[in-house]
Order: sequence, then C-alpha cells, then structure tokens
Amino acid sequence: MMMKKSVATLTLEASLKVMRPLIRMLVKRGVAYPAFAQALKTEFLAAAQRELQERQMPQTDSALSLLSGVHRRDVRNLTRPAEPKVDEAELARPLSLAAEVVGVWLNLPPFVDAQGQPRVLPRSGSEDSFDALVARVSSDVRPRALLDELLRLGGVEESAEGLRLNEAGFTPHQGMEEMAWMYANNMSDALAAASANLQGEAKFLEQAVFVDEITAASAHQLHEVARQAWPQALKQVLREAQIRFDEDAKTAPRGDRNQRARFGVYFYSESMNEGEKP
Repeated sequence: MMMKKSVATLTLEASLKVMRPLIRMLVKRGVAYPAFAQALKTEFLAAAQRELQERQMPQTDSALSLLSGVHRRDVRNLTRPAEPKVDEAELARPLSLAAEVVGVWLNLPPFVDAQGQPRVLPRSGSEDSFDALVARVSSDVRPRALLDELLRLGGVEESAEGLRLNEAGFTPHQGMEEMAWMYANNMSDALAAASANLQGEAKFLEQAVFVDEITAASAHQLHEVARQAWPQALKQVLREAQIRFDEDAKTAPRGDRNQRARFGVYFYSESMNEGEKP
C-alpha cells in the first residue's frame, strides 16, 4: 500500500524542482552550498516573522526557531542588529572555496609582489606556488580540483610562465547588476503569484502552454511566435496601466495607492530530459 504524501512533502518536492535552475546558476557563478545555506537563514527567519505577524502571534525566539528551523542562537544573532553577532565573521566569508583562494592570492605574501599585485605562480614546488596557496586555505581539497574550478570560472589563465590570476573573472561584466536586479524582481513576483495560487490565497493569472516531442527547429519557430505575440500584449496592458495610474493619482488618497503589479511572459525550451535530476 502506497502511503500518501503530506502537504509539506509535496511542497518540498515541488520547491526542489523550482530551485534546480537557480542552484545550477549558483554553481556556475561560484556560489557554494555553505554560503547559500547561511544566507537562507535570514530568509527563513523573515518568512517566520511575517507568518507570526499575520497570525498575530508573539515573535519569541522559541516561536521563530520552531517555525523556521533556524537554531535559537542564530535567531538571537540575526534578529538583534544592535548586538554583536557571533556568526558575523562566518557571514563575511567568501562565497566559495575558489573565491577564498583568490582572496588570499590578492592580498597575502608571498602571493603578491612588492607593489601588492598578484604574482604569476608556479604550479607547485615552492612556498609561493599555487599548491602552497591552496594549502594555506584548505587541506581538504586537492589543488588540481581548485585549479580546475578557477579555470571553469575564468579566474585563472595557464601559460608557460605559470598561473596568472584573472581578476576580471570575478568582476561583474557591464550591465550585470541591472540584469541581476531584473532577474530577482521578475522571478520573485512570478514565484509569488504561483505560490499564492498553490496555497489558495489568490487567483493570479498563471498560465502556460506546454508541448513536447518536437524538433529543435519547431522549438525555435515557437519561440519566434511567442516573441511576436508579446508586443501586442505589452501594448494593451501598458496602456491600461497608464490609465489606472493617472486615474488613481487624481481620485485616490495616497494611503489607498499602496498596490504594485507586474505582468510578464516567458518562453523556454530544452531537451526533454535536460531539466531532470540524473
């Protein structure tokens, strides 16, 4: 007899699938699990605080810890900004081991020259080698693995002279900040709409057309059709948005004008098994 899954289990399974593209992007961009997990504590606490506030329940450390699963020590540290935080140093750590290696390479002798610039390092065999640099940071990871990771991230260049640090590999390219801002806002609102619908809190527009077993050429053609459909929808919604904004500005008190709205579309295609776990 197959046991029925709980609401919490179903929600977790669905959330993990939602998270897969995000986690893949984090890995590609050099953000490792420990840094992400540490940062998530503040988000779980914020969600717990909002839940207790909506239910008009006391926001005690015990209640926040029970609801969020965050340890009570972390609850105290993260909800009392005026007090010294035990984990402040931990929060300030680099986002990955590769980033920590780069940090040492940029700042500490013998990996910088007299002008404070990162040296070109030999692969191994001396105290100013790349192997010695990795050993300074961690004894748990092989230097070859760290080098492969830095090469993947574009943070190191190999040459006959040795290993040269490419600082640009860890510097956001032009427009990256704006793209990240749009990504965060668009995806956050799309997920908020879907989550509200799943919980029965609202009935936001949340529709999609799905087809499989088509060729790459057909997927490309569908993308073009979707691109052509967007301008007309944009024009219609944007016109109404301007009308609503102007009308409310004339007739509604400022205190009543407390809502925001976002409308968007998306198109995505991939090989049928590409998005599944191995």
